[in-house]
Amino acid sequence: MRKIRFVNGEFYHIYNRGVDKRSVFLDQYDFERFLQSMREFNNQKPIGSLFENSFRDKVQLSNRVVKLVDVVAYCLNPNHYHLILSQRIENGISEFMHRLGTGFTQSFNFKYQRSGSLFQGKFKATHIDSNNYLLHLSAYVNLNNKAHRIKSESFRSSWNEYTDGKGGGCTKAIILEQFKKPSEYKEFAESAIKDILERKKMYEEVKEMLFEE
Repeated sequence: MRKIRFVNGEFYHIYNRGVDKRSVFLDQYDFERFLQSMREFNNQKPIGSLFENSFRDKVQLSNRVVKLVDVVAYCLNPNHYHLILSQRIENGISEFMHRLGTGFTQSFNFKYQRSGSLFQGKFKATHIDSNNYLLHLSAYVNLNNKAHRIKSESFRSSWNEYTDGKGGGCTKAIILEQFKKPSEYKEFAESAIKDILERKKMYEEVKEMLFEE
């Protein structure tokens, strides 16, 4: 039984990693498959498989979409992901994450001829209980590659959606409306991730000193 209760309109940090810390995105196709799943499984009405859905009329489908969640920001690292979600309908986050996890795991296992779980148990969730938390978490998620020193080809995030202020599948208004223009958000996010990394470095140095003999 999950302790946290998902409430419509609230914001949540959702994250998980590969079982045994294994990589879950091994090439560009894996990244694109997960992002496609995020878009197409975000529908109150079941769509079946992505393969079956590819044969349907996209115009008619778009008119029938009732989103389960708003995706505010995301990042995909080689062995884990972070999402910022806001629930639109009752049980929306749980349903969305179930479809996303199950669909991607089935595709991954078929492609790489493996079986069993791909992710480490149930996804983790934290309630984002303040605007300040939301703003700083968006910076951490969008620029997560800097936190882990990951090369751009091995990483995907909503950063470009935020910095050019155009298109994409994310619901960015809750963040960007607090800045006069996307470039101001870019400055804020880059400063915020720098502070996060400095605090992380300080924590590691203190921890090392505490365990010195």
